[in-house]
Amino acid sequence: MGAPYGGVKEQGSGIYAQNMAERGFIALTFDPSYNGYSSGEPRHISSPDLFVEDFSAAIDYLGTRPFVDKNQIGAIGMCGSGGFAISAAQVDRRIKAIATVSMYDISRVAANGWKDSFTEEDRNSILDAISEQRYVDFEAGQPTLAQRGAPIGFDENTDPIGREFGEFYSTPRGYHPNSITQFTVTSSMSFMNFPLLTHIKSISPRPILFIIGEHAHSRYFSKDAYELAQEPKVLYIVPNAGHVDLYDKTDFIPFDMLESFFTENLK
Repeated sequence: MGAPYGGVKEQGSGIYAQNMAERGFIALTFDPSYNGYSSGEPRHISSPDLFVEDFSAAIDYLGTRPFVDKNQIGAIGMCGSGGFAISAAQVDRRIKAIATVSMYDISRVAANGWKDSFTEEDRNSILDAISEQRYVDFEAGQPTLAQRGAPIGFDENTDPIGREFGEFYSTPRGYHPNSITQFTVTSSMSFMNFPLLTHIKSISPRPILFIIGEHAHSRYFSKDAYELAQEPKVLYIVPNAGHVDLYDKTDFIPFDMLESFFTENLK
């Protein structure tokens, strides 16, 4: 069970792991490498390779437990971890079934902008700025962090997407001190160079379940990934739900569907 991009295991992914455990599954959630309680320096690095590898490392652990059938392991990824879970399954065939919740394709949005709005000039300008930041970080001996993805002190004038994240990460609802919703500025360079879902068709015949909220700002990521994926695949839209609603609002989260999906496909 992978946490949202910028989140940690004590937040939404912990809610999913607990509920799936109560339904009879062996569940494991984890902090991304270099973040939360995971080790590694410098802190708050973000990496497509590392965050995909985290899923395979989790399977290394689960598959060697005496109480786990290593041939019946699935993955759930929320937000950015949805893309990482799919990417891991493209090469790690030990993952027998995949579910994503409010999926974000972090490589796509980093390289192409929101709803693919970047021009080539936009992309080059960002890369030039990151390249200069690398000099600054090298001379300072430590990396600079990007702005918070979940603003503090938001109001009605705050960008709606930022406000939605702020209402979770920056209030008692979802706050955790390990989840600062910031990564190093230079981390995004690797995401701009390495797409996550290139081989999504190769996952078939293993099934993928895409879960998104009806009103989620991120719907296009799941809808496009669903179109790219081969059968078997399911796209489930949660009525009246937004993106972050599916992090922690258990009256929206379709746990019955997740239970039946993994029960049927992890035999």
